Amino acid sequence: MNIQDIAAIKAVEEGVAICDRTHWGRIQITGDDRLRFLHNQSTNDFESLKSGQGCDTVFVTSTARTIDLATAYVSDDAVILLVSPNRREYLMQWLDKYIFFADKVELADVTEATCTFNLIGSKSDEIIQKLTAGELIGQPLHSHNVYNVASVNGVSIAVGSSLASPGYTLICPVSDKEILWNQLLEMGAVEMGQTAWEALRITQGRPLPERELTDDYNPLEVGLWQTISFNKGCYIGQETIARLNTYKGIKTYLWGIKLNSLVEAGSTINLGEEKVGILTSITETTDGYFGLGYIRSKVGGIGLKVTIADSQGEVVEIPFVSHQYPD
Repeated sequence: MNIQDIAAIKAVEEGVAICDRTHWGRIQITGDDRLRFLHNQSTNDFESLKSGQGCDTVFVTSTARTIDLATAYVSDDAVILLVSPNRREYLMQWLDKYIFFADKVELADVTEATCTFNLIGSKSDEIIQKLTAGELIGQPLHSHNVYNVASVNGVSIAVGSSLASPGYTLICPVSDKEILWNQLLEMGAVEMGQTAWEALRITQGRPLPERELTDDYNPLEVGLWQTISFNKGCYIGQETIARLNTYKGIKTYLWGIKLNSLVEAGSTINLGEEKVGILTSITETTDGYFGLGYIRSKVGGIGLKVTIADSQGEVVEIPFVSHQYPD
């Protein structure tokens, strides 16, 4: 890792970093049926949400295979979905396919007109105070409101960094991007590049499409319990997820793996001579290498010693996901 990446990750632990996530997609859903529509298309409970609230939700196939992990922000007249860069166009087409003639739902891709920043770190509250958005401090995850920040009007600020670390998500018009970015740097935020963000993503266990979120896995195997409502009615993929939960039928789990040398993503995870899983992501850290991988549940979890190619590894917990069945 270079000096800038190390400084940014240190800032997350001791101060606050700022990361530009403008390349992520932003889809706007409007119309009177928008909450019911999203309620029926993804795993979380939208119909219980009020303006100023939000949630993480997973879009899945009819057999509950993962498409994307998205964050939704509900306002008086719209829902904004923050989606992965490589799922933006796919989800626009996917959602449009399920809008029927009588549905009062409209989709708009507002990615090019907006930008997204994340404040990440233990002292992000201090910057939120400076932005006169202190009312958000201590509020539930994804709580949000719109603020006029210095010379920038209409900045949406939400609780949550999109990672396991504390922080906030800011969305503003793209025309004000440079002004807001510079203001946040002046307030003490340390710039975080994409390499450092990716390292943080992997060490914290946030899954990404084409890595951990693929046609091979469902949200329970990933460990995204917090994104799933088991009490709401039918939605795409609901029957499979309900059956897996009821019968505790999860056969593989996503884990973190500390490694002593670099290996390639896609490599086989082995326990002795037995193939027990696959490595999905890997990054360099300040104390070695760290990977994410799926491992068969029957062979164990935290503390398990594995080999991947010529590297020795140990399975560890990752804070973004959970492998506990809800009570």
